[in-house]
Amino acid sequence: MSRLVPLITSVCRGVLWRRGCPGVSPSLNPLPGLTWVPAAGKKDLVDLPVLDEDELEEQFVRGSGPGGQATNKTSNCVVLKHVPTGIVVKCHQTRSVEINRKRARGIMREKLDVAYKGELSELIVKKKESVHKKQEKKKKAHENLERKRLFKEALVTESTHE
Repeated sequence: MSRLVPLITSVCRGVLWRRGCPGVSPSLNPLPGLTWVPAAGKKDLVDLPVLDEDELEEQFVRGSGPGGQATNKTSNCVVLKHVPTGIVVKCHQTRSVEINRKRARGIMREKLDVAYKGELSELIVKKKESVHKKQEKKKKAHENLERKRLFKEALVTESTHE
């Protein structure tokens, strides 16, 4: 009888730390109920891949953009690189390094989801649904405007015939 090794070692700051399955990236090793966790703050996105900290390279660099001295003297821009795929994410949304680290990991999860699943990614599916809804709304608004224009023309032609 084989001995089962637990894959989950600890949960720290919303990231699932994993152990086991040598030679296979944890993100590519689907086990039901263990390899996918909900992303923090993204309640509608459930199937984002788990980040393995061993596969990430993290750097802190000076950010760019507005902010003057606060931006030019502090290295609070987080640069994350996922070594197996080569995906690089930069995050300099706030002055806090910790918040930027969390946000960079969330962005990395989303990019990995798109990279691994392609067109079946939840992000791409939701984006397509959003675009479709927007087009439908625009089409309905155009139809309503056309209906109003025809109604006004009918009123004008009725009043001229009387």
